[in-house]
Amino acid sequence: MRIAEIRIYRHDLPVAGPPYRMSHSEVTELDTTIVEVITDTGVSGFGETCPLGQAYAPSHPEGARAALCEIAPHLIGFDPLAIESIARGMDRTLAGHAYAKAAIDIALWDIAGKVYGRRVCDLLGGTVREHVPSYYAINVGKPEEVVRMVRQKQDEGFVRVQLKVGGRDIAQDIEVVRKVFEVANPNLRIALDANRSLTTGDAIHLSRACAEHTFVLEQPCATYDEVRSIKSQVRHPIYLDENAVDLNIIMRSIHDGVADGFGMKVTRAGGLSRMRTIREICHAARRPMTCDDSWGGDIIAAACVHIGATVEPALSEGVWIAAPYIDGNYDRENGIRIKNGWIEVPAGPGLGISPDTSLWEMHHSVS
Repeated sequence: MRIAEIRIYRHDLPVAGPPYRMSHSEVTELDTTIVEVITDTGVSGFGETCPLGQAYAPSHPEGARAALCEIAPHLIGFDPLAIESIARGMDRTLAGHAYAKAAIDIALWDIAGKVYGRRVCDLLGGTVREHVPSYYAINVGKPEEVVRMVRQKQDEGFVRVQLKVGGRDIAQDIEVVRKVFEVANPNLRIALDANRSLTTGDAIHLSRACAEHTFVLEQPCATYDEVRSIKSQVRHPIYLDENAVDLNIIMRSIHDGVADGFGMKVTRAGGLSRMRTIREICHAARRPMTCDDSWGGDIIAAACVHIGATVEPALSEGVWIAAPYIDGNYDRENGIRIKNGWIEVPAGPGLGISPDTSLWEMHHSVS
């Protein structure tokens, strides 16, 4: 079996309802890129990468497609089951651009599952549960708005919420945190995600002002060195997210005692293959992790759920998917959905979804 054709699609994912607001930006529509890898036996697999706008991370939609157009011709004729060999081949062809290569990696795992008649999660080591907890990210907002959403989401069954903070006077964030803890269920896990927006001083102030409350402080500052400089001065666990760009920084942050856990994105890591390695590092170091992505439709969501289902429950901080913020599914029957705060692991082989390719715009094809 060999790779015979690679198709690259683009698709617009409008944000349902009000804009998605973070400290640095406001999003109303996302441009996602889908890859279909087709074999000479007719088996095909799908992957996806969807950067969160132009300024969230060193990635953007046109960059993903340009990288994939550069890589794709060099993969024709490869054995699609030789996933690690293909990863090395992609690196020889193009340095960096892990978020683009991730779409190929996800598609190859989808093919492998279909060939072997197994789910991707089974090939990644096996599930520890058939339903994974999701969590809901609540926009930067006024205290009453955030409190209303916290009440709603915990009533819906979510066991974890993430509060977006930053991009405004730190006193407003402190007020929001205090109001939230007046209504939050004691068992509700809470993370404050600053998306790199806080100064070191504001991060310390926020943590100390809310020292009586239990939460995770996620990616408070822009750089790893900034986060490291405040580690001994804050009162809460720190999780790295945007700084956790590769295996080296993950291992370094554990060695340095900086990261108490990680908010991991599948495409930022380079795909499911790298996420599997990160899972094992976190297991060995007893560091919790999420299994998320920046945005995307059913393909990204399925990939996140499959790897999330293999993480030891004590180390799992849940799976974030964009489904609550977008309308529709690529696969109307088997699309990934959240029910009562949990997501069922897809049952079919591979990723377990059969997307309708007619929904997408063809960008490029190589054979």
